[in-house]
Amino acid sequence: MTAEIDKTVQRMAAIYRVRSDAGAIEGRAQAIAVEQSVEMPLSAISESYVLREIAGEVQGIAELAPGLFEVRIGLSAASLGLDAGQLLNMLFGNTSLQEEVTLYDVEIPDRLAGHFGGPNLGIAGLRKACGAGDRALTCTALKPQGLPPEELAALAFRLAAGGLDFIKDDHGLADQAYSPFAKRVRACAEAVRRANDKTGSQTRYVPNISGDLGQAATQIQLAMGEGIDAVLAEPMILGLSNFHRLVRDFPSVAFFAHPAMAGAARIAPPLLLGKLFRLFGADVTVYPNYGGRFSYTPETCKAIADEARLPWAGIKPCMPSPAGGMTLERVPELLDFYGPDTMLLIGGSLLSATDRLTEEAAAFAARVARHFEGKA
Repeated sequence: MTAEIDKTVQRMAAIYRVRSDAGAIEGRAQAIAVEQSVEMPLSAISESYVLREIAGEVQGIAELAPGLFEVRIGLSAASLGLDAGQLLNMLFGNTSLQEEVTLYDVEIPDRLAGHFGGPNLGIAGLRKACGAGDRALTCTALKPQGLPPEELAALAFRLAAGGLDFIKDDHGLADQAYSPFAKRVRACAEAVRRANDKTGSQTRYVPNISGDLGQAATQIQLAMGEGIDAVLAEPMILGLSNFHRLVRDFPSVAFFAHPAMAGAARIAPPLLLGKLFRLFGADVTVYPNYGGRFSYTPETCKAIADEARLPWAGIKPCMPSPAGGMTLERVPELLDFYGPDTMLLIGGSLLSATDRLTEEAAAFAARVARHFEGKA
């Protein structure tokens, strides 16, 4: 990928939420502009190009509440080098160390966004892969940690026999001695194939990739050899540049982005999980749903879904996947809230069905399939 950026793309606008005294906010805003660009006193810079094109500029300050301000900073697009990690570095690298500042949003010019590319398959491609038509999608997770490949495969078979669309590894499954990646993938892929042959469904198994860039690429190649066309990754652990590179290197593969470690970044969830994960290639973004094990509000969850799906620079939409303590009883509520362009992920609650696992998976699939019937 070339590191050149169209010369007509000059600036992106980073938006921060800053806790500050009113009398100090102008100085704080200017300090952020400098810190996120040239990182030295402007008075010590003599090169006109650097001052004109590279140095950050304060574009606006608005008071949102006493002691809370929204600060808008213009930053140079040329400083990115078309690298995903460098984009985040220039948006929030050093400033992330200041606990009173949150990166709230970023306005990225369409031409710059187009350089990153976005999802490989997008929502339409995911639906086509599992023959879902225009309905919402279903997903579950293989758990718990510690099971050998044979037992995980047995779970995968029973879940796939219920007709779910996607069965993903738990994000903690990597290449452990008790469940080596290669053995687990071969066993689970074969189990899902057997279930599909039995039911006529098109369930997809989604293994979790991990390790360094070379190890993750090797794992994807192994998975593709088993007929797998979707993988799970944790972009904040794998590294945004590595995640983006893998997406571009494997254009026929769908990437599910898991939010592990995303909460430590002090970046607004709609920006990180909705907009940036999509920009770097997530076909699916998994995030904590309201009312589950985590504390996201309905407003935050809706904003994540909107950022993932809204039209943007010709980039394919990303499928939002609310998760985290979801139950079968909440399916109608969640589908009414998110609409059909959604992948519901029910893990532990479904696995609690034990002997009735296939029947409960089938009930999950059926509730999703019939929810929008007659509502058009």
